[in-house]
Amino acid sequence: MTIEKFDIVVLGGGPGGYVAAIRAAQLGFKTAVIERENLGGICLNWGCIPTKALLRSAEIFHNMKHAADYGLVAKDIGFDLDRVVSRSRGIAAQLSGGIAHLMKKNKITVIEGEGRLLKPGLLSVTKDGKKIADVAASDIILATGARARELPHLKADGRLVWTYRHALVPNIMPKRLLVIGSGAIGIEFASFYNALGAEVTVVETLPRVLPVEDEEISAFALKSFKAQGMKILTSASVTKLDRKKNTVVCTVEDSNAKAQNIEVDRVIVAIGITGNVENIGLEDNGIKVDRGHIVADPWGHTGVKGIHAIGDLPGPPWLAHKASHEGVIIVEKIARDRGNKDIKDLHPIDKGNIPGCTYCRPQVASVGLTEKAAKDKGYKIKVGRFPFMANGKAIALGEAEGLVKTIFDAKTGALLGAHMIGAEVTELIQGYSIARTLETTEAELMHTVFPHPTLSEMMHESVLDAYGKVIHF
Repeated sequence: MTIEKFDIVVLGGGPGGYVAAIRAAQLGFKTAVIERENLGGICLNWGCIPTKALLRSAEIFHNMKHAADYGLVAKDIGFDLDRVVSRSRGIAAQLSGGIAHLMKKNKITVIEGEGRLLKPGLLSVTKDGKKIADVAASDIILATGARARELPHLKADGRLVWTYRHALVPNIMPKRLLVIGSGAIGIEFASFYNALGAEVTVVETLPRVLPVEDEEISAFALKSFKAQGMKILTSASVTKLDRKKNTVVCTVEDSNAKAQNIEVDRVIVAIGITGNVENIGLEDNGIKVDRGHIVADPWGHTGVKGIHAIGDLPGPPWLAHKASHEGVIIVEKIARDRGNKDIKDLHPIDKGNIPGCTYCRPQVASVGLTEKAAKDKGYKIKVGRFPFMANGKAIALGEAEGLVKTIFDAKTGALLGAHMIGAEVTELIQGYSIARTLETTEAELMHTVFPHPTLSEMMHESVLDAYGKVIHF
């Protein structure tokens, strides 16, 4: 079989892989992407995008039910689950097609199949069990992503027990739902199904929901979720799933080993993810794997010449925007190492400047250190807060539930972290992300003029509050 030769080959066409391929093509590299399923990867097809489409439908449904609060009249409010899901799938398909167009536009070869490293610089591609190509490149970027983590006693079956993929295309609208895990994935699905009327129970092994978030934001979220009717069980674990004909009896134990049985129509397992490291030839080529993830340095290099890893594969944070940014950095590093003198000011990604977003109701977003993490690192800090209920735009929107919190180094004024909960905070957080990238202090933020009336004014007020200068609260 003839070996197809390229400068760079990317294994995986998700948000890390396809972005890396586009940047490589822009820099003049002959580039190929090997993808076994859909361009756009899990994020576009089974994650970020379709879940946001579902959550948007739930948000509009919620607002319609509260039309009277806005002086409007809406009667006989309901939903068609099949059409809600169909809209979500249509959006994913549209965007995946858009990526195919970008591949063609940038003259990137797309090979449909499963790739496996034969040796550094050489990949074998199979489809439906048959070998279709050998592909060579001096640099190979591994971007195979990750999948839902499962435990032996919590195996998904697609009918009664779901992963995120099943939850995106439900076979019924459950009246009773139990969600295992209160991270971003679990809470987003809990929020969606709760908004459509399901009786939702969330079980979290750690002491609080959204455990990676600032404790104050987590506590705010817990209060809100409970007010919406969710049942939240923290410091608890599901020890058994007894699958009946159409229901599941879940045995839940608290930290004192006291057990209770909860019968539900469906279960969603959202206990984290693990890298797709199997059957791609890692161990045979000396690439180290630790707890389901490739070991790589800050530049994504695996320690094996010409083999790099990006995105979910080398570990957290498991975020599409992190993967995309890494893809660009790794390709530019390859270009610079090959003598491209136009690549300047190149440095590894600073994970402390990567924002995280959860699209539940209310939304949650953050960047940088939590208050506890800042204290644990030995910082003397100044903390500012501003509530949504004191912001004119939030009140006008009917979205007065929320909080903006900022944390500064008391010595230097450096913005250490920002944490937000409330309407559209997933859009607002980027202001603080830019501030951290620019190494902004409180002085620049105070002197920045924020438009009125906007939700963004709360960001300014929170900074002012940290230094005893808050105006509107």
